[in-house]
Amino acid sequence: QVQLVESGGGLVQTGGSLRLSCAASGSTFSRNAMAWYRQAPGKQRELVAISRSDGSTTYTDSVKGRFTIFRENTKNTVYLQMNSLKPEDTGIYYCNFKGYRDYLPREEYWGQGTQVTVSS
Repeated sequence: QVQLVESGGGLVQTGGSLRLSCAASGSTFSRNAMAWYRQAPGKQRELVAISRSDGSTTYTDSVKGRFTIFRENTKNTVYLQMNSLKPEDTGIYYCNFKGYRDYLPREEYWGQGTQVTVSS
């Protein structure tokens, strides 16, 4: 059982920055992907960024050049550095963990979510 603990959300003005963190505990998966999703009011949850254990990352187009996802493996923590924030970045941000074995996803876990609000 993997547990995810998120922190770092809050209220910020347009153009400001926030850093989210997600600490994972209990993982036995050497091959994994940790990601951030977000859900705005009245909208579906969408992928923001992924950090994979092989070092690769992926971003959704709307955050490229503004957000950076990175890991601190010694702490089993993934971060999302969000710069140049816009009101449309507002939503609940969720941490996601997928564990892989034999290159297939075997287990998936979600964090409790953290609110990010960008005021105009």
